[in-house]
Amino acid sequence: MAEGTREFFEALPTRVTSDKTAGMSNSYLFDIEGAGKWLVAVEDGAVSVREGEGEADATISTSEETFEKIRNGEQNATSAYMTGKLKIKGDMGAAMKLQKLF
Repeated sequence: MAEGTREFFEALPTRVTSDKTAGMSNSYLFDIEGAGKWLVAVEDGAVSVREGEGEADATISTSEETFEKIRNGEQNATSAYMTGKLKIKGDMGAAMKLQKLF
């Protein structure tokens, strides 16, 4: 399952269309328990991803199982957050914009 998460982040820059992220400049650290950490940066529509930690506007922490369910549409991200399965630290406004990436 870890391979699926890694592949998701590696392919993210090619999957996100710039019309969805135009004017957006935020950074996110995804801490996926059991899979790893990825720093995702959006600079005026251009998305870049690198593995590892770094400074970010918002940090999203969750288990790999929950992340996979959100990715597959089996779990709503908001309800995952409300039930404590997904944790967000930092800029909540930036975190709300994440919907544009998925």
